[in-house]
Amino acid sequence: MFADFVERMSGGRMKIQVYGGGELIPSLECFDAVSNGAVELGHGASYYWAGKVPAGQFFASVPFGMNAQQTMAWIITGGGDKLWEETYESFNLLPMICGSTGAQMGGWFNKEINSIEDLNGLKMRIPGLGGKVLNKAGGSAVTVAGGEIFTNLERGVIDATEWIGPYHDYKMGFHKVTKFYYYPGWHEPGTVLELLINKPKFLELPSDLQEIIKQAAHRINTWMWMEFETKNSIYLKKLVEEEEVVPRQFPKEVLDQLRVYTKEAVEELASLGEKETRIYQAYQDFRKNIDGWAGITEKVYYGG
Repeated sequence: MFADFVERMSGGRMKIQVYGGGELIPSLECFDAVSNGAVELGHGASYYWAGKVPAGQFFASVPFGMNAQQTMAWIITGGGDKLWEETYESFNLLPMICGSTGAQMGGWFNKEINSIEDLNGLKMRIPGLGGKVLNKAGGSAVTVAGGEIFTNLERGVIDATEWIGPYHDYKMGFHKVTKFYYYPGWHEPGTVLELLINKPKFLELPSDLQEIIKQAAHRINTWMWMEFETKNSIYLKKLVEEEEVVPRQFPKEVLDQLRVYTKEAVEELASLGEKETRIYQAYQDFRKNIDGWAGITEKVYYGG
């Protein structure tokens, strides 16, 4: 859709060839490919490159952190975009917000989670800071490409996985190879996806084509978020009524302890260097202010 938008808005002057993960380069390696100029554009989530740019994780999702609209507000109009661009500058990359999953589910498990001890020894596909938190609970976080998850679950390579929500979870068929579906998605309350752009190549473009890329990314950002909101409700009903899946809520004890581990993991990330500290502080300052607003509006409306 992004490629189609760009081609139509540019009157055919710019055409983008789209490749799925693993077609042109191995899955999860588009950060390096765009950085070194092998390709001009990539799409993903910043927690996948945590080993290369740890601070980038703040621009995807923070466990128990801001929701989708709050994170978007921080990035689009709250100064987060400038910090994001600064973070990727040394990699010759220009990041742009380009999609959101909205709130996610807690994941699919082959064992019941009744206490925090049930996470001990659990092998789970979960990336980013959520994975760090799981490790603190005694679990083992595994990062694999989406196309490999079903097979890994089926073969017992992993015991659990998170993905997104009912819409894509149903399409992936996780209900066929797991027993329990948990909520809420404490690890990703509103995940931002990114467009990675090779900055030198981008700056070579005429200004109107640069603007077209920006606007196409924003259009995809809104469309994707709304698509998940629309389809998750439909596919949750399908999972429950047609596949007899019974969603379970994580026990309060489990969520409370995961929140403790999250604070430790985020503070460890923030202590890595001056850049991480500044971004963490900016994130926290924005969150504190926006929570004040949410506290007398949405939280009251929803009874939170």
